[in-house]
Amino acid sequence: MPHHNRPAQTLKDQDNPKSKETNDWLPLGSHEGQLSLDIYQTDKDLIIKSTIAGANPNDIQIYLKNDLLTIRGKRNLPVDVADADFLFRECYWGPFSRSIILPVEVQPDKIKASMDNGVLTIVLPKAPQAKQIIIKIKNQ
Repeated sequence: MPHHNRPAQTLKDQDNPKSKETNDWLPLGSHEGQLSLDIYQTDKDLIIKSTIAGANPNDIQIYLKNDLLTIRGKRNLPVDVADADFLFRECYWGPFSRSIILPVEVQPDKIKASMDNGVLTIVLPKAPQAKQIIIKIKNQ
């Protein structure tokens, strides 16, 4: 395939015959990418996993406010490459974020986060559920 002197196209551009021949799907610096998450639970914990390859753990922030968890950070392109030099561009480089409403109450002071081989894991211990109390009605 010959090299054309034009910006690389994304898969979205290639699949859309009406798309312009520019890389305007996610221009660098103008959008935040959205993380994909896996969320599951055990009896004691809520666990969130996300692949964040290319991000430095020091560039990732995790916030919890009430039941809203936000993960925010950035991925930096490891080398400086001019747009005209890209032949194909699918990876997203730049800022990203994701906010979710937690489905259960958690213990904020016991949350732990770790990163291993580009996979972020957040373990949120579930809060103990209040016991249901039965109130007897006296007949007067």
